[in-house]
Amino acid sequence: MAEIVNLNRVRKAKARAEKEETAAANRVLHGTPKAVRNLAEARKDKADQTLSSHRLEKGEDDN
Repeated sequence: MAEIVNLNRVRKAKARAEKEETAAANRVLHGTPKAVRNLAEARKDKADQTLSSHRLEKGEDDN
């Protein structure tokens, strides 16, 4: 005998799966959140500033 299937559950499960696929594609497409990007940029700027503050001056041509 065949298994009884609730069509509403099947339809909703299919819709959920499609939404999850779309969400995964959007996460890849749009990348990291703005807060994470800003944090990474701030850390890079601080590291650059720290490095440049330890640099020795060699005159005008900097060679």
